[in-house]
Amino acid sequence: MPVPIIIDCDPGHDDAIAIMLAAGDPAIDLLAITTVAGNQTVEKTTLNARRICTVASITGVPIAAGCARPLVQPLLVGDDVHGESGLDGPRFPQPTVDAVPEHAVDLMYRILTGHPEPVTLVPTAPLTNVAVLLTRYPDSAAHIRDIVLMGGSTRGGNTTPAAEFNVYVDPEAADIVFRSGIPVTMCGLNVTHQALATPEVLARLENLETELSRICTELITYFASAYRRLWGFTSPPLHDPVAVARVIDPAIVQCVEASVAVELRGQYTRGATVVDMHHYLDRPVNARVALTLDSEKFWDRVIAAIDVLGKRKA
Repeated sequence: MPVPIIIDCDPGHDDAIAIMLAAGDPAIDLLAITTVAGNQTVEKTTLNARRICTVASITGVPIAAGCARPLVQPLLVGDDVHGESGLDGPRFPQPTVDAVPEHAVDLMYRILTGHPEPVTLVPTAPLTNVAVLLTRYPDSAAHIRDIVLMGGSTRGGNTTPAAEFNVYVDPEAADIVFRSGIPVTMCGLNVTHQALATPEVLARLENLETELSRICTELITYFASAYRRLWGFTSPPLHDPVAVARVIDPAIVQCVEASVAVELRGQYTRGATVVDMHHYLDRPVNARVALTLDSEKFWDRVIAAIDVLGKRKA
């Protein structure tokens, strides 16, 4: 049976591919797409979710806008990576898929409590919406099967020397999630940097010869230019689809159990995820931490999902 999920995102080039993977893979039942401020403002990330659903013919999946700023600190957006729109590169048509007039947190709660089985949350963005859900509606935890997130790192960051972007933007929210007692799987930079969109991957996308595959190629090409300019990557890592792939087939993303804490106070380390895989600290295990990616199986599922959605549109 397909796994019911809600994807909580801030599109974002890699979020866009994550949405397509979730919508196009038969192992997933995509119940909703919720948006949050992160890669861009929540107004822009919500527009981008609508754009992606329009070009990928994703209908019948509610989109709801959520929190416009982190719990404590001012918003930091990733415009150096994702551009002014948050989804620079392709020219998108006017979206025909609308967002619902309901706050993302309320939509999450309504779906969770109304669904016949527990639901997996897949956050690929700062964890503000999820933290607000857990604090505003504490009973929601009983309806969450697990939280499979893209964020953090076992070593080093991409926003500061210590911190990964999604956790750094709202460390207090990440702290709430990791301390929630809900099963958490962390797909951090150490594993997502194995999801490289190589020239061979781009060639496979181009060979699909659909309008959607063309848009995906343009998205990844823009993303590649940012990664080359900022970090010297020859091929860009597509972080967010890794979390979706873990839900689709856990064998694609191998994990170990560990204690994960979020640093909230360090002058140089705020937003770091402290991953204790060797049990140095007297802290209980609270997360599965992703370490290795089967990149061949990963890209097979991503390409297949985009193919399905592209043919649906055609």
